[in-house]
Amino acid sequence: MNKRIFLLISCCLFSAFLFSQDCLPAAYRTKVYIPLLKGKRVAVFANQTATIGQTHLVDSLLKLGIHIVKVFGPEHGFRGVTDDGAKIDNYTDEKTGLPIISLYGAKNKPGVDDLKDVDIMLYDIQDVGTRFYTFISSMQRYMEAALENSIPLIILDRPNPNGFYVDGPVLDTAFRSFVGLQPIPSVYGLTIGEYAQMIAGEQWLSSAAANEKYQYYLHAKKSKDTAFHFLVIKCENYTHLTKYQLPIAPSPNIPDMSCVYWYASNCLFEGTILSEGRGTDHPFCTFGHPSLPKNLFAFTPTSRPGAKEPKLKNQVCYGWNLYHANPEEALKEINNRIQLKYLLEAYRLFPDKENFFLKNKPKNGKAGYGINRLAGNDELVQQIIAGKTEEEIRASWQPKLNAYKIIRKKYLLYKDFE
Repeated sequence: MNKRIFLLISCCLFSAFLFSQDCLPAAYRTKVYIPLLKGKRVAVFANQTATIGQTHLVDSLLKLGIHIVKVFGPEHGFRGVTDDGAKIDNYTDEKTGLPIISLYGAKNKPGVDDLKDVDIMLYDIQDVGTRFYTFISSMQRYMEAALENSIPLIILDRPNPNGFYVDGPVLDTAFRSFVGLQPIPSVYGLTIGEYAQMIAGEQWLSSAAANEKYQYYLHAKKSKDTAFHFLVIKCENYTHLTKYQLPIAPSPNIPDMSCVYWYASNCLFEGTILSEGRGTDHPFCTFGHPSLPKNLFAFTPTSRPGAKEPKLKNQVCYGWNLYHANPEEALKEINNRIQLKYLLEAYRLFPDKENFFLKNKPKNGKAGYGINRLAGNDELVQQIIAGKTEEEIRASWQPKLNAYKIIRKKYLLYKDFE
């Protein structure tokens, strides 16, 4: 299966789930931001989700006479077909002839040389609203580069498909990594534009960027010649009550809306010996292991685009299949909260509990668990091993969750869900 076919299938899968909705991403509001780009040398940070209708943002901007000098690409690459975690080299885009600079390979932040011929920077990538989805880390590094080099940055906001609730453990900054840079919960309930405002307002940026005297405007109502450091262009007709259905798969292993909804809960299986469903039709909805009881759901991970070497490849696994063709059914089961019951049940049933959680390479003479980076703490593993119930674990999250919700309120651009 080649890349074009994969993208076509992804688009078809998502189109099948589209509900009637008037919500429009900021990219559609060309009359608002095109005047800010005219006559400038523009750098764009985008992937396959940056579209206006059926046309990629980069193609639209080029047709409108915008001078794009380069494109930056995140995890999965500019066209969105590279495996999770795979490092990507720089290359030239075949369609446009533009240089593509990878920010998920040798570096995750544009350097001074990358920006010396850039007048203004643009960001447009669809997020799924979870802390460990690396696009928000990429956005932070891109934002820091803009501020550190005194280059204006425009963020084209997109709806958050999981923006209608907040839940999960808040990250302990001792466990910072590219799958979690800031003290936010697993499901943080902000659009990418709102999150940008939070990391700036809370001074969570690099020291060089935080010391810059920046200003930002929430509604893009200033005149086109007004100086700004970063500017969020809002979506139209979006609120945090909106159940926005993605028109394009955000990455190879989130191919449908059931996966979008279950990802926040079941990404934790990446830190275990179990398959998290990569190499199946429905990653993060399907998970299991050959050692689990054989009366459970059976599946076999195989090599495929976006998952060339999935965990437990070609082995028959037993576990669970939570996929729903109708995403509304997945929403009902998740019920606006991280679901831990399957992780707890998998641990209870697994015969070799000593090796259930994957261990990192020893550091300073002590090995840690890979799941700690995803959970954002080392408490979850200990709670599971100790036999804590889901409600007991959830109760331990509440003090930091409540504190986060107060901070979150300061940066909302759209009507909230509560």
